[in-house]
Parts: sequence; C-alpha cells; structure tokens
Amino acid sequence: MILNRRSFIKTGGAAAAGTMILPACLNSCQNLHISMEMQEYLDHFEVTPRILQKVIAEAMSKGGDYADLFFEHKISNTLSLEDGKVNQSFANVDYGVGIRVLKGDQTGFAYTENISLADMLKGARTAASIANDPLTFKQGDLLEKSTPGYYRIAAKWEHTSVEQKIPFVQKVNDRVKELDEKVTKVRAFLNDETGYMLFYNSEGLLTHDYRPMASLAAVCVMEKDGEFENAYSARSYRKGFEFLNDALIEEIASEAVDRTNFLFGAGKPKAGEMPVVLGAGGSGILLHEAMGHSFEADFNRKGTSIFSDKMGKSVAGNFINIIEDGTMENNRGAINIDDEGNDVKKTYLVKDGILESYIHDRISSRHYGVDPTGNGRRQSFRHIPLPRMRITYMEPGPHSTDDIIASVGYGVYVDNFTNGQVDIGGGDFTFFVKSGYLIENGKLTRPIKDINIIGNGPQALADITMVAADYKTDNGTWTCGKAGQSVPVSMGLPTVLVNKLTVGGTNV
Repeated sequence: MILNRRSFIKTGGAAAAGTMILPACLNSCQNLHISMEMQEYLDHFEVTPRILQKVIAEAMSKGGDYADLFFEHKISNTLSLEDGKVNQSFANVDYGVGIRVLKGDQTGFAYTENISLADMLKGARTAASIANDPLTFKQGDLLEKSTPGYYRIAAKWEHTSVEQKIPFVQKVNDRVKELDEKVTKVRAFLNDETGYMLFYNSEGLLTHDYRPMASLAAVCVMEKDGEFENAYSARSYRKGFEFLNDALIEEIASEAVDRTNFLFGAGKPKAGEMPVVLGAGGSGILLHEAMGHSFEADFNRKGTSIFSDKMGKSVAGNFINIIEDGTMENNRGAINIDDEGNDVKKTYLVKDGILESYIHDRISSRHYGVDPTGNGRRQSFRHIPLPRMRITYMEPGPHSTDDIIASVGYGVYVDNFTNGQVDIGGGDFTFFVKSGYLIENGKLTRPIKDINIIGNGPQALADITMVAADYKTDNGTWTCGKAGQSVPVSMGLPTVLVNKLTVGGTNV
C-alpha cells in the first residue's frame, strides 16, 4: 500500500491515539546497498535514493561547498489534569524537510512541508542561491550509516492510546494529595513525542534516527496558616510507554510535596558577596548557562565569547573536568546522531582545568580544523543546525560534601534553580534560586528561598575551590533556548564550592 502524502499526514495524526502505519517499499527492498531498516525510513518519507540525489544536485547547482537534507516527522501529545480532572488533551503532527547549502561560513536555507519532488527542487534552488560559482559538484556513492541505540524502548508512544495514559496522571494527582493534608491543588502533565528523522548530504551520507521523548510533571500547591506555596517536580527521558510506572509516580509526588513543604518558613539571607555551595544535580543549570553556552564554537569563532582566546589555557582548578555528552542511555539530551548526521561523542571541554575543546557543528569544526563533536542541533526541519549542548556535566572531584559545607563560615547552599540567563560576550550571569539553606559556621541552618545569584562565568569557574564525589544527573524537563530555537537538554553536577558570588537577599 502506497499512501499519498495527504493520507500519510492523516495517518500520522491518527497515530497519536493508535498505530503508526508505514507505507510499503516505494522501490525494491532488495537493494543490496540499503538495509531494510533504512528502506523503511525512505518509504516513511516517500523518497528514493534517486530523488535524494536529484534534490542534492539542485542544491549544489550554483557552486555550494556542501548541502544536506533533513527530513522530519514528529508526533507530539499532551495530557494535563487539574482539580482532579483531565482538562486538556491534544496532539500535533509536524512533517517536512529542511534543505541547507553552505558556502564558506554562509548558509542558504529553505524548507517545505510538502515533500514532493517539485517542492523539494524549488526549495533546493532557493537554498542554492547562497552561492554563485561555476558548478563543480559530482554526485558520489551513497554511504549508509547505521546509528547506535542510546534509547532503545519497549513500547512506542504511537502505539499507546490516551485511555492508557490517563490513569497515570490521575495517580500523580491522587498521590500528591495523599501525602499531605495541606495540599489544595495539583496540576499533573504528561507529554510524549515520537520523531522520525532521515538525513542525506552532498557527501553521499545517508542515515536516520528514531527519537522518543516522555515527560511527567506535577505542580503542588499548599496552604498553611493562610500562606500559600507551590513547587514543581518533573522527570523526562527518551523512553516509551514503559516510562510510566508506580515508582516514578511516587518519586515525583514525594519530591513535589517535600519541595513545597520546605518553602514554608524559609527566608532570605543577608545580601552580598559570599561563598556559594551548589548542590549536586539541578545546580548544573549554572554550568550549562554560565559556562556551556560560552563554550559553543559559533560564539568563539566570531570572537564574541569570553572564552574565544582561552583554548589550551588553564580556566579552572586542575581537579575540574567538564564534559559535553550525548551518549547517556535514555537521557533527555541523548541523540544517536546529531542533526548534521555526525557521530555523537563524549567530549571533554575542560580537562584537568585546561580548556580542551569547544562545542562544534560542521561550520565551526571546519573553521578550527577539528572533527565535529556531534553538537549540530536544530529545533525542527524549519531551522538550521547550530552548536548546541546535549548533556553538560562536571565529573566528581576529590573532596567530600561534608568537608565542603564545613569549610564555609557564612554563605548559602542552593540546589533548586528555576531559570537563568547569561551574557555570552562578558560572561555575566544571573540565576533565580527557588530554595536552599543558609550556611553558618560550617553547618546548614535556616531554609532560604527566592533569591538571585549573580556572577561571571570565567571568574566563577576559576573560583571553584572544591568539588565533591557525589555527582548527580538532573533528569528534569530542561529545555535550552538559543537564536529562537529550543532543544531538549540535560545536565549534572557534584556538590561544588564557588568561593565568591553575589547573592541577592535582604539588607537587614
């Protein structure tokens, strides 16, 4: 059965509540140069190797250096519950191809939501206009690349109905209310996503990826003596329907209730410059924002990053190692290949305190004469790839958590961040901290909440004087924004002491 494109899109929409139906092979499945798995992806997007080559030839027709095609079919579902009832459920289907041409450091780009040969050729001609040189392109052999399985799953979301999902958000609601009588309101959310990706470029590389995603979250609202507080807990992984289970529900419900209870009676520290202990896990947001973005190679290639002249130089203590990774199994930030078809790697950005690598896409890796790091990422087929983080973390260090806290006479311990922002050029950052503790005479004392932390990325990195061995990955619903694009990411950190940061608080 060969479905026309309109029927195919409708099939994708139905798959949100039923079963994905793939059309039969459009050309011979016995092609000795293409695996059966690859053939399924070609058929999924109703293209053949010959069609791909025609579009690439058109994209290269004005003398571009390189061209690629990024096909995507994404099915997203959202289910939410409030006041004990499901109040929202919707699905979205996205489908199309992005066509990119590179000429030096310049990019020509077009996309189409209709994957007909005529529309793709039209898009290819548009993208090709970035160049205007004599044609030198010669079509090479098709080179199929298989992908690793960093997120093998047991049950696909497109095979899961809304009726199967509802009991789990209901259980989250019920469990939060059971845990504490002060709970006045619960909001529970379940999001799932299925993505099919096919990639082909002017070098003949043909590859694909299947990208699942699942997120479950709860917001807990409590009242105590006329005072209201709320807190949020969430988990997100590249998993299928097996993601949902009673252990996960208990983990999220307990965390939401504990975080909310913590806020009652919490205050603010005295404002000023002081030592800050970053708790293991979610404090990795500071590493991501204040340092990770400044390591992205496009900022450094253009000389706008504070780290653009620091390659090979010491930027931190010799016990500090910062890694950018995309290979953690089932992690939210994991990808089997990046959106330029490159292999995904574990890359040391800082090794023994020395800046060792930037975060690269194809353009920046060519500029610096290094291999791509597998960080070329895009929000969808409608966007160009950029150097983007995946999973950014710091390795465990030689100190103990107790010794770190004991070393602080007066400061703060923070472990629950909600957002932050950074100036890439100057490296200055600010973060909003939801909760933590005051540290007095080497001990955690009074709970604190709703404070800002302000500092400078390179200086904060240099001011890390102790790193514990208690590394933790934060598996929340982190999303990174850059140049108008959003992509899922993850992060992690052991407990870390930054010798000096500015903390917003009270003047009393």
